[in-house]
Amino acid sequence: MNPQATDFGQTRRPPYFMASLILVGAGLVGFVVLAAVDPARAWQAYLVNFLLFSAIAQGAVLFSAVMQVVGARWSGKLASLAEAFAAFFPVSVVLFLILPAGGDHVFPWRHADLHGKEVWLNLPFLFGRDLAGLLVLYGLGHVYVYHALRGKVDGSGTGPLRSFLSARWRREDDDPDRWHRRTTVLAVLYILAFALVLSLIGFDLVMAADPHWYSTLFGAYSFVKAIYTGFGAIIILAALLHLSPRFAFRIDGAQLHDISKLFFAFCLVWADFFYAQLVVIWYGNIPEETAYVIERTLHAPWAALAWTVFILGFVLPFLILINKRIKTMPAAMAAICTAGIIAIWFEHFLLLGPALFHGAPSLPIGLGDVLVGLGFAGLMALVLLRYLNAFPELVHAAPEDPR
Repeated sequence: MNPQATDFGQTRRPPYFMASLILVGAGLVGFVVLAAVDPARAWQAYLVNFLLFSAIAQGAVLFSAVMQVVGARWSGKLASLAEAFAAFFPVSVVLFLILPAGGDHVFPWRHADLHGKEVWLNLPFLFGRDLAGLLVLYGLGHVYVYHALRGKVDGSGTGPLRSFLSARWRREDDDPDRWHRRTTVLAVLYILAFALVLSLIGFDLVMAADPHWYSTLFGAYSFVKAIYTGFGAIIILAALLHLSPRFAFRIDGAQLHDISKLFFAFCLVWADFFYAQLVVIWYGNIPEETAYVIERTLHAPWAALAWTVFILGFVLPFLILINKRIKTMPAAMAAICTAGIIAIWFEHFLLLGPALFHGAPSLPIGLGDVLVGLGFAGLMALVLLRYLNAFPELVHAAPEDPR
């Protein structure tokens, strides 16, 4: 199929570009209105969605890096879609740079007695190290995608990005074996940076909200959660493209089954990491540790939210994905992955909410928070669409043998 026969590659803006812009606008309006009424709620929603959508992009690119390292031939088209999420990396940096404006609302420890932790928990040092970590991670991610694209995209076509890449590739070494080895090394470096930087972000932006509680497993819990949501986002994107009559992109049932198994596996790993933290806190029975868990799982209004996260994020995927046939159905997998991502969205509110709204009589989640979340979703959709519009052959590639 000629890529120019469908929406990607056309000069007019297709409907889903406009839909994404509408979502971004709705999110911006929702944030402004919420900030005027309740600034703490607005910045809580901003932080939650920054963490979630940045983790989705980071975890999705990780899929391509892992497939490159292990040499998984079945993942070809899916890895190409995963690399598209790197387009969100610059947006994530900009969103992070905005975060200090809400520092008084999202960092409750700023005016607290930190008992000697001031050396680590101070805003200049925190934002400096986190920004440096994100720049290293995103820099490696972009260089990796640059190398991964060379074997998938030819030098033809129009547009500033394609022209830039073509000019760069023409000046590079043409030895395919050397290029492949370099891509694999970059993939390994991205994987290592992913684990370190996501651990740091989890410690600084989530765990530190309650500065007197800590878990040595929280860093691993943070990056496993990013893998879970990132893999889910790849499945959603692949399913939407597969189901749309506008595109020639088709995902083989075996390919979908394989990535669905990985999604299922990290659903279990995420739940296991949560349990591993919980059981250590339970048998240790140290007041400053147990108070954190008790407030979030047994006290109103957070207990209901904890059950929602548990059911949406683990129980439903576990019970449904035991069935092999479900893992080969694009529409069903898109729905399950969406439920999993929504569960992690709620989970961020569960981790941060009690520290930011201690003693709240009701859940600090409403329409404004939903609009902000939809705005971030629209922003991610917009950058993905622009990336795929620049490289339409990634979407219109003919079906391949998954084995």
